Amino acid sequence: MSANVFTARAIEVIRLIPRGRVATYGGVAALAGNGRAARQVVRVLHTYSRNEGLPWHRVVNREGCISLARGNGYEEQMELLMREGVEFGPGGRIDLDVFLWKPANKRQIDFDETCF
Repeated sequence: MSANVFTARAIEVIRLIPRGRVATYGGVAALAGNGRAARQVVRVLHTYSRNEGLPWHRVVNREGCISLARGNGYEEQMELLMREGVEFGPGGRIDLDVFLWKPANKRQIDFDETCF
C-alpha cells in the first residue's frame, strides 16, 4: 500500500470516530490497512487535521492517555474530549473498555478503491 493510499484511508478512519469515543493511533493504523503504522497516524494528524477538519482530539495512545505534552495541546485535547463526555480517571487515563470506539465490524469502513 502506498503512503498516499494509507494517508487517505487514515483520514477517513479518523473522520468516522464518533463523538464521545476515542481510537488509538495503532487502531486507526490497523483500520486504515497497516497495523504497524501508528507513527504514520501521528504524521497524518499533525499534517492534515486543520485542513481536513479532523477530530484529532479523539485519537489517544494505547494506554488511553493523551500523548501531547502539557502546555502543548494536552489541555485543549482533554477539554475537547471532556465536552464530548469522555471521562478521565487516575493519571489522566481514559478507560478504553468504556470509551474506545470499536466499529461493529471492519466492513463498516468501506473504502472505495477507485478513489485512491
